[in-house]
Amino acid sequence: MDDFLWRALLGGVGIALVTGPLGCFIVWRRMAYFGDTLAHSALLGIAIGFLFQLTFDFKLSINTLLIFSTLLVCITIALLLVILQSQKRLATDTLLGILAHSTLSLGLVAVAFLQSEGLRIDLFTYLFGDLLAITRTDLYWIYAGGSLILLGIISIWQSLLSITIHEELAQVEGIPVVKMRLFFMLLVALVVAIAMKIVGVLLITSMLIIPPATARNFAKTPEQMAILSSLIGCIAVGLGLYISWHWDTPTGPSVVVAASLLFSFTFLFRYRNF
Repeated sequence: MDDFLWRALLGGVGIALVTGPLGCFIVWRRMAYFGDTLAHSALLGIAIGFLFQLTFDFKLSINTLLIFSTLLVCITIALLLVILQSQKRLATDTLLGILAHSTLSLGLVAVAFLQSEGLRIDLFTYLFGDLLAITRTDLYWIYAGGSLILLGIISIWQSLLSITIHEELAQVEGIPVVKMRLFFMLLVALVVAIAMKIVGVLLITSMLIIPPATARNFAKTPEQMAILSSLIGCIAVGLGLYISWHWDTPTGPSVVVAASLLFSFTFLFRYRNF
């Protein structure tokens, strides 16, 4: 295998290991739309990163700067959502819809403005990812950020599980529900910022939802589901790379297609056993 294929495989596996357990809570808590909102807002973060580079000429590499700017926007959206949820006039899904489409549209307008100023931005890469373009620096970001995310999930696993099962009871038991919810949102924001280059801002949520949904067909405990989700995500990455290499298809979407096929097979297998 060529070096770029090894880097693509390692990068995809690194993301799958993280999105597995994190995606379980997104599935359990029915927060798929929240993941979509953060993913859509990532495009605004990309535009801001390029704008900062154009204006201030930072010494950081453009990929590093884009990760920081995307993370900043995603964290801002997560904080804004927590604040807006305190009002009772609008439902959470309505707020998420407003934030998702507003940030995506604002990001597209900002990118168009930057391109009119002569800055070339490969929008397709950021929307749908380019797994084969991963560099060694990207791998450092993926595994360093992924390690922090996994440590964060492990540290709040039991508390977050209690909140997911029964939020009011967890609050009575002294678990800081709002802080745990905010910390979880920040972890999702970090995943979005890191995974942006791999599967793209429009497909990140797929990797957070499809492997856990597949693992749910077989897992008997939350811990089993988290481990199986990571394993299924890794298999989807390998299959997606194989599909992309042999049929010359876009890599990010190929990984998501592979994950969807795995879900379909496991769903049909379980359906036949009933």
